Amino acid sequence: MSKTKIVVIHLKEIIYTALFAGLGILLIILLVIMFLNKKEDTTATMSGTQYTPGVYNSTLVLNDAALNLEVVLDKDHINSVRIVNIDDSITTMFPLVEPSLNDISEQLVDGVDINSIEVSEDSKYTQTLLLDAIKAALAKASPDLKDK
Repeated sequence: MSKTKIVVIHLKEIIYTALFAGLGILLIILLVIMFLNKKEDTTATMSGTQYTPGVYNSTLVLNDAALNLEVVLDKDHINSVRIVNIDDSITTMFPLVEPSLNDISEQLVDGVDINSIEVSEDSKYTQTLLLDAIKAALAKASPDLKDK
């Protein structure tokens, strides 16, 4: 004859097992949701570019001398800002132009927003003129402007 086995299951063990099974299912659901949203977020950011990549120019006039300001852009980052045709008379008459542009360029390349640029008190007006010229070049690179 077969022996009868008696299995004793404590209520505490059933509760622990149910809790761990529920937490495991919740963890799996959260991981699936997190990774599915991650793929959707990357496609949304890829389509929302900030600039149209390329090289854009803007003109700045100082004492009847035109300076061409060149801005090199990626789709979401400013790579460089420089003056293309600066001659000795401009550097002599306006000695703060190049250091001011270098300061602004460093901040922009580091990822600071154009509206958040810190302007030094020593060259406040020069940097304001340069920022206006950079904003004009960035306006040309706006993807919204290209679609119209």
